[in-house]
Amino acid sequence: MSAVEINDVVKRYGALEVVHGINLSIQPKEFVVLVGPSGCGKSTTLRMVAGLEDISGGTVSIGGRTVNKVAPKDRDVAMVFQNYALYPHLDVAENIAFGLRVRREKKDVVNQAVAEAAHILGLTDYLKRKPADLSGGQRQRVAMGRAIVRKPKVFLFDEPLSNLDAKLRTHMRAEIKLLHRRMEATSIYVTHDQVEAMTLADRIVIMNNGHIEQVGSPMDVFLEPANTFVASFIGSPPMNLIDATISMVDGRPRGVIAGGAGQSLAIPGAFARNTRDGQAVKLGIRPEAMLVNAEASAEAVDCIIDLVEPLGAEALLHGRIDDHPFIAKAETLSAIHDLANVRRLGVDTSRMHVFDTETGRTLKTLA
Repeated sequence: MSAVEINDVVKRYGALEVVHGINLSIQPKEFVVLVGPSGCGKSTTLRMVAGLEDISGGTVSIGGRTVNKVAPKDRDVAMVFQNYALYPHLDVAENIAFGLRVRREKKDVVNQAVAEAAHILGLTDYLKRKPADLSGGQRQRVAMGRAIVRKPKVFLFDEPLSNLDAKLRTHMRAEIKLLHRRMEATSIYVTHDQVEAMTLADRIVIMNNGHIEQVGSPMDVFLEPANTFVASFIGSPPMNLIDATISMVDGRPRGVIAGGAGQSLAIPGAFARNTRDGQAVKLGIRPEAMLVNAEASAEAVDCIIDLVEPLGAEALLHGRIDDHPFIAKAETLSAIHDLANVRRLGVDTSRMHVFDTETGRTLKTLA
């Protein structure tokens, strides 16, 4: 399998620039997921790698070869689309074999490749069926089979699970992960679903407005978000961001929550050295770092709970801290009524993040 290099790549539609000089190196056999909200440039980037969109500036290389002017069919990539793109008049075997037949491969080579792909994807019993006779998950497997038989240098996935229901998406995520491990294929996967990104990726590329905000392993971007966009995008529910001002108390910084009540939280040491008195910041607190049953000595804030959302083993508490909305997670060992009456929440400040309000960047020095 081959490495993919994206160097200073720009995409313009006339005067409108939608991808702004991005850089990304993808290693052989790596599974990289591009994630971000609709319109952030992730699918456009994928299509430039595939050759389905022209590159306005910069270079894309696959296996050390610059492919800017190389036709899609000659790039040795295979793409799996959101809408399956199957031929309705062909059966499963014919759909899987289509690309090989176009390349005029020998019949025995085609038959063997189709049989192997069908076995891997659990389609052996469906080879004579037409797409109309298949479920959504089975159709997506056929689309994946068509990519597999080509044995390309790079697999490209453009939101392949977005048309499936929630249960089937979970099942297909596992299948794609197992398939990647089995084939050790260089893969680039686009999704707007951060759960898909977290579960599938070796590395996540978080995009926003045509820029790359952060690249890292799923846990890196979850535990060490580079800015408020990443913090609010990765995590379900997302990180709470609360406006505050730095105030030095006995030589140590505290974040005084905006709103006039004077509530404050200690700034963790990893962020403290980059703060200054009077600095406007955002305190980033994951829902699971807000504690219903905190010790009396712990950092805590007064709050109002507006809604308790029971989810089985846990519940989400929706409320306000000095008019700043927040979501906290709590185990449902307590009665829902008791959770609704919570008036004070502990905060595990060792897990708190601090971001500069003006730039949105973390005040922790990232490696």
